[in-house]
Amino acid sequence: MIRLVVFLGNPGPTYSRTRHNAGWMVADALSFAGALDWRAKFKGRFASRSNIGFLKPETLMNRSGESVGACMTFFRINAPDILVVHDDIELELGKVELRAGGGLAGHNGLRDINRVTGTRDFSRLRVGVSRPTHGDVAGYVLSRFAADEEAQLPDILARAAAVIEELVAPATSP
Repeated sequence: MIRLVVFLGNPGPTYSRTRHNAGWMVADALSFAGALDWRAKFKGRFASRSNIGFLKPETLMNRSGESVGACMTFFRINAPDILVVHDDIELELGKVELRAGGGLAGHNGLRDINRVTGTRDFSRLRVGVSRPTHGDVAGYVLSRFAADEEAQLPDILARAAAVIEELVAPATSP
């Protein structure tokens, strides 16, 4: 059972609407997003609805584990009860894939969560942002979506949000 949903991103206006902030954008696309009361906690923004916690780490991506680890410890949540929502360059733009455990695919946010928690046993909701055709990966994930990609975002984010809503529906119903 999912007890904590973690949305990965980077804080600040510089990173807003970049590929690496796909997780945060999914949080904002949840049908009940407006009802969540986000508060500063666990080096991030935390909200809860029924018995499910929602966390947006406000550390930089490569330090996301600090926020996740603090929240896990406070609420005594085990890794299998966590869903991490993140961008994934290995999936084409718009593909959304749910996965339990598995590899870290070179994602610095996932690596840091693994470093802090000592496990990869958390679930992931991978939001495809595609791999760059040229240039470095870091610059690519920290860049904004192209205009044609931006036009697709509402549908992509809605589909990702729907997966989360289905997973947490019994616990978060009003």
